[in-house]
Amino acid sequence: MKISLLGGGRWGVALSCHLGRLGHEILVYDRNESVVKLINEGIHPYIEGISLKNVRATHYLEDIEKYSNYVLIALPVQAIREIIGRLDLSKKKVISASKGLEIGTYKRVSQIIKEIHNSAQVFCLSGPSFASEVSKGLPTALVLAGEDHEQIRKIRDIFFSENFRIYLSTDIVGVELGGALKNVIAIACGISDGLGYGENARASLMTRGLTEMVRIGVKVGAKRETFYGLSGMGDLFLTASSTQSRNRTFGFMIGKGTPPQKAFEEIGQVVEGAYTVKAVKKLSDHLDVYAPISEAVYKIVVEGEDLKSVVKSLLLRPPKDEFETI
Repeated sequence: MKISLLGGGRWGVALSCHLGRLGHEILVYDRNESVVKLINEGIHPYIEGISLKNVRATHYLEDIEKYSNYVLIALPVQAIREIIGRLDLSKKKVISASKGLEIGTYKRVSQIIKEIHNSAQVFCLSGPSFASEVSKGLPTALVLAGEDHEQIRKIRDIFFSENFRIYLSTDIVGVELGGALKNVIAIACGISDGLGYGENARASLMTRGLTEMVRIGVKVGAKRETFYGLSGMGDLFLTASSTQSRNRTFGFMIGKGTPPQKAFEEIGQVVEGAYTVKAVKKLSDHLDVYAPISEAVYKIVVEGEDLKSVVKSLLLRPPKDEFETI
């Protein structure tokens, strides 16, 4: 099967690598001509020693539009609106593998796509997945969400392999929010680790952060149980605890005393949570939802408030019932 893919970054190329191994023909769009050149030479541009099979690349968007009825999106969320606005995705099956919320509108990726291309069928692929491990064919489990039961099963079969398990969900709101909100909690966990607060603190932040994710998600119509699955708890656990995580690394550097902007520049890749936290702040204010961990990250990363003062005020909050009514 032919599949178009927007985004020649680590995650996009990792998905191309996986799909190519299964015999699908992939055409990747990237605006960076050096990335396009490497992919067309069969070389993974970011992970040494990984070769690409059945994968080609282009820096012309019109090639993507004509290539396939299936379009996979693996772009930074803040770039999606501009790029898909230059395409005609009507009547196509669009699968978002991007995680985050749009700054300003606090919209999920499926909402952005449907706003621009109302007749497109939209699906979401999310869960705990580092690009380097998917590229190498290591075991991974993800969740695919969509409203069309027959079509999500077809898409599952396109991706499914012994080392790439796909579970199904009809809760696209919860699956997308889990992938977005966990990045902010991962930054908080990184800050805690950088401050040397230990593993007890990280476990507490992950658990209370998950509660925060559920609180926001349920308020906008997501199913509570979705956040206890792969796209919520699974992705949060991976992103908040691994040194491979850009969001956790970003927070860790801040905890060690690096100013947020300098940390962002030194990482040199997209730190989606640094953008998402702005949208989460706006969304939680709009919903009047209590989200103290996300708010603390916002104060540190966006407003530049003193790190130790923000952390101290977070720790001194009066404890509530663990399972408060939402």
